[in-house]
Amino acid sequence: MRRRILVVEDDDALCTLLEYNLDAAGFEPVVVRDGDEALLRLREETFDLAILDWMLPGTSGIEICRRLRAMPETRALPVIMLTARGEEDDRVRGLDMGADDYVTKPFSVSELLARIRAILRRGGAGDDAMKAGDISLDAGTRRVHRAGREVHLGPTEFRLLETLMKRPGRVYSREQLLDLVWGRDVYVEARTVDVHVGRLRKALNRAGEADPLRTVRAAGYAFDETYG
Repeated sequence: MRRRILVVEDDDALCTLLEYNLDAAGFEPVVVRDGDEALLRLREETFDLAILDWMLPGTSGIEICRRLRAMPETRALPVIMLTARGEEDDRVRGLDMGADDYVTKPFSVSELLARIRAILRRGGAGDDAMKAGDISLDAGTRRVHRAGREVHLGPTEFRLLETLMKRPGRVYSREQLLDLVWGRDVYVEARTVDVHVGRLRKALNRAGEADPLRTVRAAGYAFDETYG
């Protein structure tokens, strides 16, 4: 079965380009040209990934992303922001809103396809259930629990936690995490790791709870199984 990808973009030429190349690459593209229609389709249909332009008629791409992360049924949907905005603050804001990746126009179609494949691959990967302290992770159901409550994670945060929990205590550099979580064939800035670690911490830790993610200065990150 072909993976369904929602493309939300108001540039007709770019829509045609993306639709043609996604179809040729074996995906099932669904193209809409404004944010309000995108939200309607997302409520009524199931997709494997969404590509959102930042600036759209109606609801903006960044607002769509925020709403997706707020709804349980779409919280885990992978999102790639596609935009002409290239400043670091804009990239960080997009990631903070819940985007899994960020591609700046103009872009290479082959690079975008590589990023899509990398996100979908890591969404389907995984080992058996793991548990450390009061945190449990089940790769089969893609669920995480802490102290009996469900922790809702986006696909990138899930894969990041899964990677760190596989080898508790091991310190991974940002470059190693980029290879393991994002994939070797995709270029992502090291700063992206810090943003996603921050989001993972925010989701995992409630007030008064120990932080299981250890930052090692000038080295990277580790899952500390002795937390608490």
